[in-house]
Amino acid sequence: VYYIIILAWTLLYLFSSFGSELPWVSCNNSWNTGNTHSHNQTGNTSSSVVEFWERRILGLSYGIDEIGSIRWDLALCLLLAWILCYFCVWNGVKSTGKVVYFTATFPYVMLVVLLVRGLTLPGAKEGIMFYLYPDPSRLADPEVWMDAGSQIFYSYGVCTGVLTSLGSYNKYNNNCYRDCIFLCLLNSFTSFVAGFAIFSVLGFMAKEQGVDISLVAESGPGLAFIAYPRAVALMPFPQLWAVFFFVMILFLGLDSEFVYQEAMVTTISDLYPSVFRNACRRKLLLLAICASGFLVGLVMVTEGGLYVFQLFDYYACSGMTLLLFACLQSVCVSWVYGSDRHYDNIKDMIGYHPWPFMKYCWKYLTPCTFVFSLVKYTPLKFNNVYEYPWWGYALGGFFTLSSTLMVPLWMLYAVTSKPGSLTKVTFSPEKRFHLPFM
Repeated sequence: VYYIIILAWTLLYLFSSFGSELPWVSCNNSWNTGNTHSHNQTGNTSSSVVEFWERRILGLSYGIDEIGSIRWDLALCLLLAWILCYFCVWNGVKSTGKVVYFTATFPYVMLVVLLVRGLTLPGAKEGIMFYLYPDPSRLADPEVWMDAGSQIFYSYGVCTGVLTSLGSYNKYNNNCYRDCIFLCLLNSFTSFVAGFAIFSVLGFMAKEQGVDISLVAESGPGLAFIAYPRAVALMPFPQLWAVFFFVMILFLGLDSEFVYQEAMVTTISDLYPSVFRNACRRKLLLLAICASGFLVGLVMVTEGGLYVFQLFDYYACSGMTLLLFACLQSVCVSWVYGSDRHYDNIKDMIGYHPWPFMKYCWKYLTPCTFVFSLVKYTPLKFNNVYEYPWWGYALGGFFTLSSTLMVPLWMLYAVTSKPGSLTKVTFSPEKRFHLPFM
């Protein structure tokens, strides 16, 4: 529901790029106000790129209490995104595996193209220097570490169920430890290289506008939908570079979205194998999930949808929620099941023990990180300015509880629905999880 909204924005930007002129360049459109300036001017009150994002794409209202009407062009893009995800996943991991060969490699081609183009722009050197030599005083800010941790959790898919569900298709002796190391290295390398592509363009923007690069560097949706569109508008053949960029964002988003759908379908199919292992029923289950996700997502493509989207992002999809799941898993594995026993289980699977530091991460580091996040918790402010009403924060709390409450509720269901004493039910493994003697 969350990430696919970004795909809807991306599709609308992509379709808008196939014109004789990029629509966010000029100030003569129906959505522009009278005090708008073009992308290469400074000192006025509003930018044409910002107005295209806020007034044309979002139709942004003044607060979450003004939810407004549905933006039907965005709703159609949202429907198209769900259709794409459905057909990427509808045949299970076989179809997903084939699709990912293209959707995972094509963004690298686009990244190289954008990187080469960015490095040839005037001002690219200053942008890269800004990227490689950040302000070290920012390392003392706990919020920076929290944001970095949230990004790591989300980009690696940790505690979302994706790695567990997809990993269930592996053979028992698959070297999952090696796979994890390679995954982390590849993810970090990709992010590092992408930084060169982004900051070379930001350096170009700063040089063109005659301002410091810190004034054009943005984060979150603003980077993809304000900063980079503004940058491509300054390049020769801007439509070409806009299409390249948004196609890359589209495929990256599809990669993230359809693995989450696959994880959800796999989880439900494993819980009720007699019902959903049938191929036709599995496709109907996937259709029901996609249809439900589309209906729920409609509230995020309204005029006040971005306020709901930011609540969902802050309270349900990243940060504290993922840290809570990480803490619960670490406590259950390390303290209830036993870190040494889990350590030996991994050796039984791959033939050797992982790095011993892993045990201390499971037992101490992850739970302490969650406690630290609770101490440093600050309520969400939209764009660091707008404060939500009390019921907005209550809605954010509901988003958090809607996922985290499933853990204790399912635990209570598992304990109360099975015969035997509490000790027997809690500490006895199920027959379907018994492994053959090796």
